[in-house]
Amino acid sequence: QMQLVESGGGSVQAGGSLELTCVPSGFFYARHCLAWFRRTPGNEREGLAAIDNDGIITYSDSVKGRFTISQDGAKTKLYLQMNNLEPEDTAMYYCASRGGSYCELDDRTYAYWGPGTQVTVSS
Repeated sequence: QMQLVESGGGSVQAGGSLELTCVPSGFFYARHCLAWFRRTPGNEREGLAAIDNDGIITYSDSVKGRFTISQDGAKTKLYLQMNNLEPEDTAMYYCASRGGSYCELDDRTYAYWGPGTQVTVSS
């Protein structure tokens, strides 16, 4: 089993920035993907960004250029730097993990999820 815990959510005004952190622990696949998703009430989870063991990154068009996914040097933490936030970015943000090396942003392929951290952007 893998456990994932997110932190860093909060309230910010439009145009502001936040950095989310995810700390994975427990079992790791030899090759795995780590990703960020978000969900607003009544909507499906939206994939935002993913990174694999080799550092290959995938972004959704909705956040490309504004959000940056990264890991620390030891690969013990996953980050999501969010800049120029908009009210439409208000959502619960989740960290997720799965085995494999092709890190598509399809939530159905991710086996492990954190509890989420709330981001609220006011206009």
